[in-house]
Amino acid sequence: MSQPLNGSPSHPEEIHWPSLVAAISAITAVGIAIGLGLPLLSIILEKRGIPSTLIGLNSAMAGVAAMIAAPITTRLAHEFGVARTMLWAVVLSAISALGFYYAEAFWMWFPLRIVFHGATTTLFILSEFWINAAAPPSKRGLVLGIYATVLSIGFAMGPLIFSVLGSDGVLPFAVGACAILLAAVPIYIARRESPALDDKPQQHFLRYIFLVPTATAAVFVFGAVEVGGLSLFPIYATRIGFGEGEAALLLSIMGAGNMIFQIPLGMLSDRMTDRRTLLSIMAVIGLCGSLLLPWLAGNWWLMALVLLFWGGSVSGLYTVGLSHLGSRLTGSDLAAANAAFIFCYAVGTVTGPQAIGAAIDISGNHGFAWAIAGFFLLYVLVSLGRLLFQPKRA
Repeated sequence: MSQPLNGSPSHPEEIHWPSLVAAISAITAVGIAIGLGLPLLSIILEKRGIPSTLIGLNSAMAGVAAMIAAPITTRLAHEFGVARTMLWAVVLSAISALGFYYAEAFWMWFPLRIVFHGATTTLFILSEFWINAAAPPSKRGLVLGIYATVLSIGFAMGPLIFSVLGSDGVLPFAVGACAILLAAVPIYIARRESPALDDKPQQHFLRYIFLVPTATAAVFVFGAVEVGGLSLFPIYATRIGFGEGEAALLLSIMGAGNMIFQIPLGMLSDRMTDRRTLLSIMAVIGLCGSLLLPWLAGNWWLMALVLLFWGGSVSGLYTVGLSHLGSRLTGSDLAAANAAFIFCYAVGTVTGPQAIGAAIDISGNHGFAWAIAGFFLLYVLVSLGRLLFQPKRA
């Protein structure tokens, strides 16, 4: 079996800070760049007169790239090492980020999207594997809660930087590329602390999707609800009578719930003998919150309160699901399962907006709530089924 770390701490319950700081700070720098790049690229294409359909198609390359990169990331890390693979991914993502400015022809943005999001997917997979491998079992939820919180702050900083820099000239692209390159610094410093993948995964990549289905189904629902819900919620909120400012503030409150609850949920998961119970509870909260939305259309304050806790539960599926994954697997198997985890997230990001958008077209404005409730109901059935028929193995 692979060694957990090249330089493991002397006590298994000690938090191995050099590794964790390296992985968390690296992926946070990438999160800032992505948060800056997503609105920047859409605005520039809009200014160039590209139709919305084609802008959406180009944006969808992010999910396609993630699904392509996920199965090959573990093989690259096994062949070249975790830290070296991450450093090459940093270089490729930085070059492609800057390349958008110099690519005049719209068709060139498609391969650039594939390279950029494929490289950042590799960084996410290996960073999360590194964090999971470095975290002591009794504090894994706390560590991943810190990771999720810091990453959320990084994503939030991206749009803030965009609001200051604007979309003109090379400066915003250069800032994004520099933010990504900064990720190489902590990776390089802690390169000797990165997890060693001496063995190949014991099973085919797709088998890992079904090996820990409670975790992979959780991140699929998270991807579907996060991307589909966040992108379409402003439309839903304005259609049911809220102003644009009120809708934006509700979205911010949802994001606040995302950041506030990750560390407490992670700490709570560390105290539970079976994290699947907490995942089921959060799915039920998500389901109830979704079903309440149509009844709260006339009360902004009640909707804000529900969305605060709802946002925490949605993001908790990712944090606790990742923690559950780390509690079940180690070494190369954990790396491969982490790749399957990100693959399922990518599938969710592609599926969610399509399903929620179709539900609105078919059943009216509240189809937004019914579709999201459907995703949560699916997960409630999966998680409760696993709890009842697949008792947790030691």
